This record gives sequence, structure tokens and C-alpha cells, in this order.
Amino acid sequence: MGLVKKTGITDRNEVFEILQREGYKDIYVWRDPPGAFYDWHTHTYDEIRWVLRGKILIGTEEGEYLLEAGDVMVVPAGTRHWAEVGEEGVEYVCASRY
Repeated sequence: MGLVKKTGITDRNEVFEILQREGYKDIYVWRDPPGAFYDWHTHTYDEIRWVLRGKILIGTEEGEYLLEAGDVMVVPAGTRHWAEVGEEGVEYVCASRY
């Protein structure tokens, strides 16, 4: 797994352009309130989370990864993972690659 890449990029339009060039689909912005939690789950497609503001902790069977503004993480299809949002909430770009 590519884990977390620190890009420093937090401009929504720039993130969308990058993801489109990389072949991602279903690109949208998502916001979670402080303390939101997603229990263990998987997806049948590669998914990406690119944080625009706030923090989110994503756990996999390999470890836990704290994503902050400008960080991006690819979770490959079939990877068990969970997520927990930090105290200030989080806004991030979601996208999928089938």
C-alpha cells in the first residue's frame, strides 16, 4: 500500500484535476463532523482520500495513518480499513478507480 503521501495541495480544483488525470472517477468533496467513525469495511475498488482541511485517522490491518491537510491516501480494493475524524472535523476529496 502506498500509505500516506504529503502533497501540501489543498486547493479543491487542483485536487480534482490531478485525480481526473490519474484516472479516478466519482470525484466529490465529503465532510465529516468531529468524532465521526466508520467501522471496519472494504471496497471492491481502489479509493482515495485527499484531505483539504482537518484531520482523519485511517486504520488498516497494517497500521494507523493520520492524514492532515494536503495528505492523500490510496486504499486498494479489498483492504480492510476504518476511519475516525479528529476534533475539528474534516473535509476531503473522495474518488474511486475501478
